[in-house]
Amino acid sequence: MSGAVVGRIAMAAAICVLVSACHSAGSATEVATSSLALPAVAGASGCGQAASSGSVTLSLRVGGHSRLVIVHVPTGYGASSPTPLVLNLHGSGATASDQESFSGMDATADRDGFIVAYPQGLIRDGTGFDWNVPGEPLVGGRGKPGGSADDVSFLTQLVGALEARYCVDTSEVYATGFSGGARMASQLGCDASPIFAAVAPVSGLRRPTPCPATRAVPVIAFHGTADPVDPYDGNGEAYWTYSVPQAALDWAEQDQCSTTPATTGGSGYTLTVYQGCGGGASVALYSVTGEGHEWPGGPAMPSSLTSLLGPQSNAVDADSVIWAFFAAHPLP
Repeated sequence: MSGAVVGRIAMAAAICVLVSACHSAGSATEVATSSLALPAVAGASGCGQAASSGSVTLSLRVGGHSRLVIVHVPTGYGASSPTPLVLNLHGSGATASDQESFSGMDATADRDGFIVAYPQGLIRDGTGFDWNVPGEPLVGGRGKPGGSADDVSFLTQLVGALEARYCVDTSEVYATGFSGGARMASQLGCDASPIFAAVAPVSGLRRPTPCPATRAVPVIAFHGTADPVDPYDGNGEAYWTYSVPQAALDWAEQDQCSTTPATTGGSGYTLTVYQGCGGGASVALYSVTGEGHEWPGGPAMPSSLTSLLGPQSNAVDADSVIWAFFAAHPLP
């Protein structure tokens, strides 16, 4: 078994501990409380429809598959006030509920007033699920099952369904994610740039090839320099062939930025920013010194698990930095 596979299994175990116990779709914590329908008319708006604050688990049928999403509506949500939407994608072998707990983004959503949705992948991986990232094998080189769902289509249609149910500001729809979810968020930046204003991959930045983005896409990424699962310098695995700094440079070239970045240092991190990009975009990379395969500033893990995934760091509060970047980069 390769080191990458061992690391991915350890990552899933760590996330499960954070939410008290591993679970699969259909367990008490992931049973859909109601269904979410695709809009009958494209561009339908949910403004004016009442919605309670807090988290709700919804099901949606897309492409012949029943899909699941947890939606967190912020405290103080106004049914007639257009509200930003963030899709937050779980890592490989994890679930929507795992990602809600692992990233801790609900608190930032409540503080800053945005809806956060945690969709769930469909490819079974132990107690959790993987995303079908186009053109990539699964972690460890595993092939994808025949008939795997088109997750780019699912996630873009999910946005339409959420816009029809909630009062979403369509100029402020964003995507973030962890590990395999970060690779999926990177893909959305390329394949769905008219929908997603900006993306924020955490511990998994890639620049897909080809990348048919129709505009310069703002990108902010975070990665630990001691990540043993998705190594900062790459590891030659089919899904992780090149380094994280190279991925950031590739996005800078994609966005027609100056390829000479501004680099600043903070306590425990280095920030690399590519500026002068098309359409007011920017590309930023937080390299978190000595951190492992983690969500910077996320909930604490026991030492028995950080010994497998690498150290955690609170040098950067990823949730707050992500939101500040998103808020500064709506669709042009």
